[in-house]
Amino acid sequence: QVRLVESGGALVQPGESLKLSCTISGSIDRLNAMGWYRRAPGKQRELIATIFRTGPTNYSDDLKGRVTAFADMDMNTMYLHMNSLKPEDTAVYYCNARGDGSEYWGQGTQVTVSS
Repeated sequence: QVRLVESGGALVQPGESLKLSCTISGSIDRLNAMGWYRRAPGKQRELIATIFRTGPTNYSDDLKGRVTAFADMDMNTMYLHMNSLKPEDTAVYYCNARGDGSEYWGQGTQVTVSS
């Protein structure tokens, strides 16, 4: 079993940066990939980035260049750093982990971009 807890969501102004964290506990050694997703109001869930245990991190084409996703060496914490935030980045942000045929989700953290 794997548990994920996001933190760092906040109300920020357009143009600001924000860093989200996801703490991962449990059977971390079974995981082979982790990711960040978001769901904006009235929209479907959107993939932001996928971090692989081996290999480069993949980013959504829409967000590439404005976001950086990374994990610590033990893969027990991962981060999402976002720059130049826009109102359309307002969403609930989720972290995800998968391995051994299972998939796990955090409860989400709210990011609101508004002046």
